[in-house]
Amino acid sequence: MLAAQPADDPSAQIDGTLPGMNVKIRVAAIGLALSVLAGLVVLLVRPSIDPARIRPLPLLIGAWIAFLAAAWLLRKVPRRASVVLILLGGIFIQAAAVSAPPHMSSDLYRYIWDGRVQAAGIDPYQYVPTATQLDGLRNEFLFSPSYVPGIKYCVSPSYVGSHPAAELAPGCTRINRPTVPTIYPPVAEAWFLGVYYLHPADDSSTPIQAATALVAVLVTVLLLFGLGRLGRDVRMAALWSWCPTVVLEAGNNAHVDVIAVGLAAAAMLVLATARTTRRTVLGGILLGLAIATKLTPALTVPALLRRRGVTVVVAAGSAFAAVYVPHVLRVGGKVIGFLPGYLQQEGYAKGTRFGIIGLFVTGPLAIAVAVLILAAVAFAVLQFSDPDRPWEGALYMTAAALAVTTPHYQWYSLLLVMLVALDGRPEWLAFAAGGYYAAYPEMARYTPPARLVDAIAYGLPLVVVGAGWLVRHELARRADIGEPLPAFASALAVAAEPAASAVAAPAGADADAGREVGAGREVPV
Repeated sequence: MLAAQPADDPSAQIDGTLPGMNVKIRVAAIGLALSVLAGLVVLLVRPSIDPARIRPLPLLIGAWIAFLAAAWLLRKVPRRASVVLILLGGIFIQAAAVSAPPHMSSDLYRYIWDGRVQAAGIDPYQYVPTATQLDGLRNEFLFSPSYVPGIKYCVSPSYVGSHPAAELAPGCTRINRPTVPTIYPPVAEAWFLGVYYLHPADDSSTPIQAATALVAVLVTVLLLFGLGRLGRDVRMAALWSWCPTVVLEAGNNAHVDVIAVGLAAAAMLVLATARTTRRTVLGGILLGLAIATKLTPALTVPALLRRRGVTVVVAAGSAFAAVYVPHVLRVGGKVIGFLPGYLQQEGYAKGTRFGIIGLFVTGPLAIAVAVLILAAVAFAVLQFSDPDRPWEGALYMTAAALAVTTPHYQWYSLLLVMLVALDGRPEWLAFAAGGYYAAYPEMARYTPPARLVDAIAYGLPLVVVGAGWLVRHELARRADIGEPLPAFASALAVAAEPAASAVAAPAGADADAGREVGAGREVPV
């Protein structure tokens, strides 16, 4: 596959180079970079095997550098070889992440429990994990009478005595927030039940980790297929497949966001090329299911309403409502779950949680400013984004939401990573990297004042994106006047080309040329 190809092979003519020894060296270098990435992932998820006791922040930085180096080298590898590398590399590093129990999040234990509860015929929104009604479902893997390493979330007898109406049982569990109802929407709950049926996790978290890692790989396949059908560079799928955030939050922490992102990607690819009502309805249904898995895909809605918006809203709303109806009939208003409590606990309801805005205002005024900013971005996306390129407007909306809300949960940026892979501007991945610092500022040797952590974590990505815009603007200016581009600029120029406008691709055009299918021509996805 990596042997030299004829000069007239379109897949061989990439950035003016032909495959041969240069490609073999690049492939070897990519393999080395991905091996380093996998090794650093293992050290991150298994800190006990690190003889040097390196802090997590240097390991994360090293993982991001290895990832970006591999993605940079990939740009001159032939298309067919790139697809193989993207898939095999993604599987390899996901396997490294699955090799250890979750290290940076305990959310998956709630997933396992919710699946177990549903398998017993009980609605997951009915009871909290420590409810006395569920005594018969508790096992030694998730629960313990007292604190032991790994089972650290405890409900004391005194707490039980002070909340008699809650009907709680004392003890400890791996499930965080064990005295509150689940927060996850119905499609997520269906996923938990499906994984439980495939392999009941009575003594291990590996089944749900492996299942989520598999979904991450399937999202890579979807991106490869979608980018190819759109006439875009399929190598951009590596920005999802090899991204440290995807690896850690899918293979190790098994976050359900990966399933939501996969459904959102499918909806976006369908709606971007929809020219019939049937396809629009299909895209809307997928969008509704994505939002009913995790609410974050709702950020893509403004960009997806530019074409047949009413149909999209009706289809998405119908799908969203349909999956909620069975639960509403069984438990009524309990389907809201812990969402109001989450907003209160995180400080959003009081206006104290907005890291960057909080440098200037707090309280109700901060809430008003946050709402105004997000409303302005949503309006701009709705008015001016390209319906043939909805990922671009969705990327702006998602990045704005991250910068405004400054969440402490790094997996919230998984949606952004997928959008970057479709859009092709890697500088936006700075938001995904910054999320780790917001979540774990103690990873570094020195920790700044708490009020500055979020501003640093999400403010620096704004600077990186601004610098990327300036570089692309300068590259476009030089190209317009015929001035030679610097050697380092070729990848940025290729990635930036489709961002300017959609160019109709002639029949038989090679997808490696980085051209898009223009409006008015339907491309099946």
